[in-house]
Amino acid sequence: MTDPAGQTSPQPSAPLPFFVYGTLRPGEYHHDAHLGGRVEAQTPALLPDAALHEGPGYPYVVEEPGAGPVHGELLTARPESYADLLGELDRLEDYRPGDPDNDYERVARAVRLPDGSARRAWVYVAAPAVRTRLRARARIIASGDWRTVREGRS
Repeated sequence: MTDPAGQTSPQPSAPLPFFVYGTLRPGEYHHDAHLGGRVEAQTPALLPDAALHEGPGYPYVVEEPGAGPVHGELLTARPESYADLLGELDRLEDYRPGDPDNDYERVARAVRLPDGSARRAWVYVAAPAVRTRLRARARIIASGDWRTVREGRS
């Protein structure tokens, strides 16, 4: 399967972990409601080649070669929760495969872990129309960390 950036992604049913960078991060307002009890492991991670843009109460990742990194967490779902969680996160992020009106696209990308290793993960990135609007508005979160905005330190 080829994604909008022209990179090959695994099939949607591949059991990849999720890289979360905004309201789904531990301690943020969507985490417990959507991920509580469904995650077996979490670790800090960085998404290279991406800029974090401020949205209306939540952030967007825009893929930009040389930008970043974006700070977040790599979350591994419990195997028995994976399929339901994937569907729920797709709905939350307004993602439907192939829909040109998506707000986000779900793509597989390599994220960097604290030990320097890389791991493929699902990442919700700004869909093309949203990406164009964000680039025109240029409200980039320079730190690459949504928590700095939430804490008033962007």
